[in-house]
Amino acid sequence: MPRRKGAPEVNAGSMADIAFLLLIFFLVTTTIETDAGLDRMLPPIEPPDQDVVIKQKNIFTVNINKNGQLLVEDELMQIKDLRAAAIAFLENGADGSCNYCKGKRNPSSSDNPTKAIISLKNDRETKYSTYITVQNELVGAYNDLRDREAERIFGRTFVEMESQYLDPKNKDLMTETELEKLKDNVKRIQDMFPQKLSEAETTSN
Repeated sequence: MPRRKGAPEVNAGSMADIAFLLLIFFLVTTTIETDAGLDRMLPPIEPPDQDVVIKQKNIFTVNINKNGQLLVEDELMQIKDLRAAAIAFLENGADGSCNYCKGKRNPSSSDNPTKAIISLKNDRETKYSTYITVQNELVGAYNDLRDREAERIFGRTFVEMESQYLDPKNKDLMTETELEKLKDNVKRIQDMFPQKLSEAETTSN
């Protein structure tokens, strides 16, 4: 009876090298997306040389309790009304120095946009979705005012200008002079309504 031949062997000596090369290839070519997060400026580590005096009327206080209720300037408010209230505060212009503000110039409210500060405080048990919604409304107040002035001065919204400037593709499509001009225009609008959104320490009740 003839002897059976065994199954042909597969040379796997180089499989480890091939797997390693594939791993390197995917690590180099794969793009990993990261969350942008919330754009906030943290206070400096070193205290200022001089104490900065901030008038209470220049602070717009927003508190969120654990039930998701808003207490704005010590009064209950619905989230849908928050943006309009923030806009009225930011462009109040009590001292008359803001010639582009359309506020009521209430003497008990903010003096001008450069001094206006929005202070947000939430409870440790506040729902994250409520926190983000409130954040969006407050940032939206700044963007609405900036859009209005950008359209008045440059004929386009601030959000469009900022997106164009931050888009890395435009560094190749625009000249250095055009990019610098766009940067100056964006900064001009930002300086008209600087985003001063402060987050106070959370509380647990």
